[in-house]
Amino acid sequence: MSARERLDIAGRTVRTGARTVLSPAGIRGTAVELAWLGAHLVMYPLGLAEERAREEVDRYSLHGLPPMQRGLMIGDVEAAGTPILLVHGVVDNRSIFTVLRRGLRRRGFGRVTALNYSPLSEDVREVAERLAETVEAVCADTGYERLHVIGHSMGGLVGRYYVQRMGGDARVHTLVTLGTPHAGTFAARLVPHPVARQLRPGSDVVAELAAPAPGCRTRVLSIWTDLDQMVIPKRSARLDHPDLMARNVFVRGVGHLSLPIDGRVVHEIGATLAHLDHDGTTLTAGVTSLPSHPQTRTRRRRTATERHQPLRSVSR
Repeated sequence: MSARERLDIAGRTVRTGARTVLSPAGIRGTAVELAWLGAHLVMYPLGLAEERAREEVDRYSLHGLPPMQRGLMIGDVEAAGTPILLVHGVVDNRSIFTVLRRGLRRRGFGRVTALNYSPLSEDVREVAERLAETVEAVCADTGYERLHVIGHSMGGLVGRYYVQRMGGDARVHTLVTLGTPHAGTFAARLVPHPVARQLRPGSDVVAELAAPAPGCRTRVLSIWTDLDQMVIPKRSARLDHPDLMARNVFVRGVGHLSLPIDGRVVHEIGATLAHLDHDGTTLTAGVTSLPSHPQTRTRRRRTATERHQPLRSVSR
């Protein structure tokens, strides 16, 4: 690619980004991002310590449960009890999941824990090894053979490396990625650090994850946005791999840090994890409530019959 072509691409990217930020949704999203950044900085010290393991007790009684938890327990006890493991991104910790964790527990998911790591001393492969150890410990403690992993930013790549390259698909039923640079991000070129080099387009880690992964049993939900400041280009947060059961969901006007706190995102994750396929090979039809295509801009008025039917994803 010539220097002129690179300049043309950079110019188009800047113009597209400016239109996105200056749109009504972009202005609202930027305001939310800045507000959440301030709140997150306050909570950040609280998330530095490793999470203390807590003994989880299965609840077969519905007494005292709020309606949302009661509904999930009645609908699928296994879904309600399946452990969920949260993996944060670069220069962050488990405090980024404060709102998401609360939202999942309000929806009836009783076992939600987080993995802390230091990107200053551990790269994607090393964190994936720690994830493997944590998964085995959680499965041993809970008696569940499979769990779900939710990864924000680099945490999504860690989850992918585990399920694709380390046999983690035997343990991970569903992997959810939020703002993860699946195809790398040019923003990582600005940071002279070994971990940042792994997040660049064409890096050894990105190339390894693009390699064939036949028979991978983990289903993947990849959520991306047009206001992600850390993933450049934005579509790098889409997961397009021929061997993976991946579904990409686009949300408009949500910043990188704000993805784990956006109500639409929390609802989408909860709706997906509430529907289990025991072998992990299929998705339950009709659980998507967000438009999964970036060009979806308008909503058609639903008929009286359609209002009683679940919304469907328009793409895998």
